[in-house]
Amino acid sequence: MQSQDVAQPSAPSSPAGPVVDVEQAEAALVEHYPRLVRLAYLVLPSGRGRGRRVLTAHCLVQRALPRGRTPAPVIPQQTGRDGDPGYALVRLQVVRTALEAGLPLKRGAWPKRAQLPPLLPQVWGLKLFPRPGGADELALDQRLSALSGPARAAHALRGLERLPDGDVREVLTAAGVADVDAALDEADGITDAYRLLDSTEFDPCSLQARPTDLLRRRRHVKASLVAGAALVVCGTLLGLPGDGWGGDGPAAPPYARNPAAQAALDPGRLTRVSPTAWKTSARTDFSVWPARGDLTDDRGLLRRALAVWARPGRSVQVSATPGTPSGGPAGPPQLLYAGTVDTARVVILYDGLRIARYAEPRDGTGGAALDFARVDGAGRDEAGAVVLSRADGNVRFLTAPWVRGAGERDLRAPGSGAMRLTLTGGVTSPLTSPAQRAEPCTSWNVLQLTDAAGTRLVTDLGELVPARLTAGPPDAPRPASGAEALRTWAPFACSLGAVRSAGVRSVNAWAFAEQPLPDAAPGGGGSGAWVCTRAETWRGGGARVLAQFHTPGARFGVVTAKAQDVPACGEREPQVLAGVLWKSEAGSWYLLAAGGHDTASVRATGGVEGSARGRLLTVRAEKGARAYLEGTLENGEPISGLR
Repeated sequence: MQSQDVAQPSAPSSPAGPVVDVEQAEAALVEHYPRLVRLAYLVLPSGRGRGRRVLTAHCLVQRALPRGRTPAPVIPQQTGRDGDPGYALVRLQVVRTALEAGLPLKRGAWPKRAQLPPLLPQVWGLKLFPRPGGADELALDQRLSALSGPARAAHALRGLERLPDGDVREVLTAAGVADVDAALDEADGITDAYRLLDSTEFDPCSLQARPTDLLRRRRHVKASLVAGAALVVCGTLLGLPGDGWGGDGPAAPPYARNPAAQAALDPGRLTRVSPTAWKTSARTDFSVWPARGDLTDDRGLLRRALAVWARPGRSVQVSATPGTPSGGPAGPPQLLYAGTVDTARVVILYDGLRIARYAEPRDGTGGAALDFARVDGAGRDEAGAVVLSRADGNVRFLTAPWVRGAGERDLRAPGSGAMRLTLTGGVTSPLTSPAQRAEPCTSWNVLQLTDAAGTRLVTDLGELVPARLTAGPPDAPRPASGAEALRTWAPFACSLGAVRSAGVRSVNAWAFAEQPLPDAAPGGGGSGAWVCTRAETWRGGGARVLAQFHTPGARFGVVTAKAQDVPACGEREPQVLAGVLWKSEAGSWYLLAAGGHDTASVRATGGVEGSARGRLLTVRAEKGARAYLEGTLENGEPISGLR
C-alpha cells in the first residue's frame, strides 16, 4: 500500500529557496536534533520493532545533511524556526527518507539506502526503547501503525511541526508523495491526539536500556574475531606495493578539520583595519571601518561571538534579513566593534557579504542574540551606520569613521529642524525608533548623518543596517535632506512602516505629478500631489512600489496602488501611471489619474470610460467603480496602470 503512496522524488516540487551550505544545515540539525528524530520515529512504520525503529530514526536524521550547497524548499517553518532555510532542507530530507524506509523491498530491484539496516549508530550489548507512555499513547501508536507512511507523515507535520494543511501539502509533495490528498484524508481520522506526540512514548532521545541475548552475543563475538583475523591477513596482502589499495590522493584524512573553518574561529586572526585607512582607500564601505569599542581585546567575548556565528545553540535567538545566509564565515571576518552598550556586550563583525551582530547580557551569556544583514555592494551612502542596540523603544547606531555629525529629525515635520545627537567613539546617543512603535503614526524619526560629502537621511526599519532615504526622479535621485525633498516625504513618511524587516536598502520618493482637483471651492482650489515610493532591497529582487495621492489639508497620503518585483518607478523604467477614485467637496465622485513626465496620453476603460491627451486624466465616475488604466509614452511605448 505504501509503495503506491510515495513516488520517486527525482526533484522536489517546491520552488527553490535560499541556497543552504553544509555548515548552515548542520547548525539546524544539531539545534533541532531531538525534534527531527521524533519526527522520523513517528513516520517510520512500527512493524520493525521499537529498538530498530529508534536506531533507524537516529540514522536517518544523521544522514540528512546535504553534500554541498543546496537550494532550500520555500516552505514556512514552525514558530520559533522562521527564516531558517537550513531547518526546512533537513526536515524535508528526514521526511523523504523516513517514507522511503517504510517501503517494502521489491524483487529484482536494488534497495534504497534508507531501506537498509542502519550502519550507524549502533549500540553493542544493549537494546534501547523509548520510555512507555500511558494507555492513550499506546492507543495512538496502534492507530498510527494502521496508517500508511504518507498519512503518518501528514499527522506528524500537523501535530509536531504545527504546520497548516497547505504547508503540509508542500512538504509531502516535495518528499515525493504521489497522492497527497489521500494522505491528508487518511490522517484526518486522528486529529484529536496531537498533544500526545510530545510524550515520552514517541521520544527516541529519552531511552531505557535492556541487555540483548547473552548466549547469542557470545557466539557472535567468536565469529567476529575469526572474521577480523581473516580481514587483517587480506588487508596486509592487498596493501603491498603493486596495483592493490593505495592512499586517498589529495583528499584530506577522514574527519580532518578544515583549517579555514578553524581559522575563522580564532579571535587572534580577526581582521582589524587602521583607524585612518578610510582616508586613503579607494573604497568607502564597511571594509575600511576600524575596530572600535572598549572590549576589542576581550578574547573570550570575541571567541564566543565567532563560535555562536559558526554553530548557534538552541538558546540563541537568530534572525536574518530576507535573502541573507546565516551560515558561519568562510574565513576570519573583520572586527568593526566590540564593547558594552547599555546592558549588553555587543560584537559587530563583517565578512564582505554580511554584517553579523552578536549580543549577550553584561552579566552572563544566557539570552544571547545573533543577527545578520546583507550588505554586499554597499557604498558610502549605505555604509554610514549600523544598529548597535535597541532598548525601551530607542536605538543606538555605530556610525562610519567619516561621519562628522549626527542628528534626529522628524520626517513628518519638515520644518522642525534636526536635534543634535552626541557621538562618542562613533556611537550615537539614543534615537527614538519608529520601527518599534505600535501606536498610531504621528511622527517618524530618522537619523541624519553629516560628512564631508554632505548630509543624508537613513531610517531604522527594524534591521541591522538602516535604509537610505532619497527623493527625486528614479534615474537621478538625491539625498532626502534638502528642503524640497523633506516636503515631498512629509505626508508619506508613515508608509515606510509597510517595508519593515524586508531587507530594504534604500527608499526613494518621487513626486511625479500634480493634478488640479475638480469641484474646488472658489478661491480654495488646490491640487493633489502624486508620489511614487520605491523600496529597493539588498538582494536585488523583491522591490516594493507604492503609488500615493495627497490632497491639501490631509495629514497622510493615500496608497492608491502597490506592486512588487516590477521595474516601474525605478532606474530601469522611470515611469509610472496610477489612478484613484476621489470624492470632491461637492460630493461628486471622479477618477483621477496621472503619469510621469514622458506620458503622452491616458485612457480609462472598464467601469469608467475616458481619455485625455497629456499625463493627467479627470473623469466623472460612480462610487465603487473599477477602471483599468492605459497610457502611451512620448516615444510611442505603452504603459499600464500600477496595481
